[in-house]
Amino acid sequence: MHPASAITKVREFSVYGVESVSHISLDQSGKLWISDNNENLIQTDQQGNQLQGDQLQRRIKTNGEDEGYHAVKQDGELVFTDRYKRVVNRITVNNYIVKFIKTGDWEPISVYSSHINGDILVGMVKGKKAKITRYNKTGDKILDIQKKNLIQRLYGEPHYITENQNGDICVSDNDKEAVVVVNKSGHYRFSYRGQQEKFLPQGICTDALGHILVCDFYDSSIHLLDQDGQFLFLLLKEQPGVSSPQCVCVDKDDNLYVGKNMHTTVTVYKYL
Repeated sequence: MHPASAITKVREFSVYGVESVSHISLDQSGKLWISDNNENLIQTDQQGNQLQGDQLQRRIKTNGEDEGYHAVKQDGELVFTDRYKRVVNRITVNNYIVKFIKTGDWEPISVYSSHINGDILVGMVKGKKAKITRYNKTGDKILDIQKKNLIQRLYGEPHYITENQNGDICVSDNDKEAVVVVNKSGHYRFSYRGQQEKFLPQGICTDALGHILVCDFYDSSIHLLDQDGQFLFLLLKEQPGVSSPQCVCVDKDDNLYVGKNMHTTVTVYKYL
């Protein structure tokens, strides 16, 4: 499959209520939660129209910026981090915001909900330390993932988290300038550092075939890898109107949703 023929634009829509599209969380009904780099988090339909709930307008002021700080759980509830209060919040089915996970003296900056078993993965920082912590679906702590070995730290700034179909935890790390992958037990598997001298990974997701897709800020493209970290090809490289893809997600029909840095549009592609 050649990259020039591998991707087709399906549709594009503008998102109202945000200043950019920094992260996208998609629920089973096709509604999207979208955040920007200026602490705004909103829910929209597939045309970009902002939605409202019964008790809560679907617009939340957070302290998140350009990181994957929200995710949709298996039961449809949204979870999002509050790095200053050091908690992960959830929005109930009745649209109330409640504290879900307390992270102690660690600042939670990213979160992901497993499609395999409902576990919650939280990326956190404390000073120069960083880790991923696994919680079960009720918020009980299971595992800290922090070191590659006795000396080397795995993470610097785990900005975006995803999980592959084999249970691997894939992290886009700004500080390490790498995609860092561990298995479901937290044992180090590999790191991916791009194809050129400069690589700054942003949003990350996986698809039904186990591919890893990660945005590269410097290259204005999406790198597609296999589940063992082997580079396959670039998506959207030198495509008209595409500049600095910031975030990606894939729906159940293998549609690829792309948000771009400093733009308020979401573009949907077919690439498989």
